[in-house]
Amino acid sequence: MRAKKTVSYLAGFAAIFVLTACGESDQSIAALPNAVSTSVPATEYASDVPGITEAMLVPDFWLQRLSDDRVRMSNQQIREFNTANFASDPYLHRLDDFPQTLPKEEVVALIDKVSAPASSPRVFVDGREVSAADYADLEAAVQRDAIPQVVPVRWGVAVARASMRSYPTSERVLKHIEDQDLDRFQETGVFPGQRLVILHESANGNWWFALNYHYGAWIPKRAVALGDRDAINDWFQHVPRLTVTGAQVRTNFNPEDARTSEVVLDMGVSLPLLSAAEVGHNVHGQNPYASYIVSLPVRGEGGKLEFEPTLIGRGRDVSVGYLPYQPSVILQQAFKFLGERYGWGHDYNGRDCTGFVGEVYKSVGILMPRNSGQQGLSDFAPTRRFGPDDHAAREKALTELSVGDLIYIPGHVMMYIGDVDGEPYVIHDVTGLSYYRDDNTFYQGTLSGVSVTPLMPLQLTNEKRFIDGIYAIKSII
Repeated sequence: MRAKKTVSYLAGFAAIFVLTACGESDQSIAALPNAVSTSVPATEYASDVPGITEAMLVPDFWLQRLSDDRVRMSNQQIREFNTANFASDPYLHRLDDFPQTLPKEEVVALIDKVSAPASSPRVFVDGREVSAADYADLEAAVQRDAIPQVVPVRWGVAVARASMRSYPTSERVLKHIEDQDLDRFQETGVFPGQRLVILHESANGNWWFALNYHYGAWIPKRAVALGDRDAINDWFQHVPRLTVTGAQVRTNFNPEDARTSEVVLDMGVSLPLLSAAEVGHNVHGQNPYASYIVSLPVRGEGGKLEFEPTLIGRGRDVSVGYLPYQPSVILQQAFKFLGERYGWGHDYNGRDCTGFVGEVYKSVGILMPRNSGQQGLSDFAPTRRFGPDDHAAREKALTELSVGDLIYIPGHVMMYIGDVDGEPYVIHDVTGLSYYRDDNTFYQGTLSGVSVTPLMPLQLTNEKRFIDGIYAIKSII
């Protein structure tokens, strides 16, 4: 790590980001109005984010500041890193050696982690309060009584991007009626090719309770194909593989099989590569020579898993294998999401703060727990931890950051990207924006997307500095 200049504290530059949690916390802050209006010409760049210039929104600005761009881990070292984490981290699921059956109490415990009435009032999007009767209906949909004493484990693969939910329902539930963006039943997203352990079925037969590698919740059956465990694992372990390295890419349009046509694939999705020698020179009416051929999981008759040769044009943002793990790559990958709308728990076809950093690191092959609290509290990477009164230690740590380091406050994670004149900057998927103006008045606005912002000196409230909330910094090396 390189040492940097001591951070300067500029009173008019004090910034606060009023943050909602990234999928795991019940905290919520009402949407804040954007109080700033300007009358500048449309061609002039203007922003209410302090310390930001237009040049900072281009990755080259930060790439030029890199002093050490060495590869941090080889592919083999990353595999060993993941293996060690899956063996020890309680928030990661070891699907490779998952048991063939589970006792009922273990399945109920997994369901109870997400399917439980909230400790504070909830409302539907029309403002109606979620009542005890509503929760009773949701509990009936879960049908815990139908879980056998010994649960046979079934296996599946996600065939489409889909939401994993607290309960087997698509109905949106809010903590506050003004928080329309924060659906509290939204847990996370799954993506094509993810293995799933299937443990239970909803009362109406439309949902599975499933585990992927780092989460367990309810997923609609239409997004899952059931298959043989050995066949799924063979497919999952097949090499070579194609990795999606753009924010999102789509498979080629296919008029012959809608299951493989323009399927959305998010950053980090990995699919087995096939060759024309295996599948021929006509794939659903198109010559594959200018495309990559991947084995795409699809739903067959009765929801049975099938693998279908599918084309992804070579001009798409993809890579054979994972990208090299080095700071410049992490920077470029992170900036591919810049400006994307914030999506709580992968809602809105986007992602939240932990979804954002998780997808960036998946593109180099690194896997991590799902939620910010799980990441911050676990030991999946070398971690510096701070207590409430460790002010000097925090400030010193912020002068020793390396590009790609993850900074945790309650309910949120940010990625360090570099400094300008000693002031550290981060990129993160964030909702709110608040800071003191030059005249010491307190400004409250909104970001609601992947944003580049200054980090120092920040405050959590108008009385508490932001850095006092930092409880962990992780360096993935």
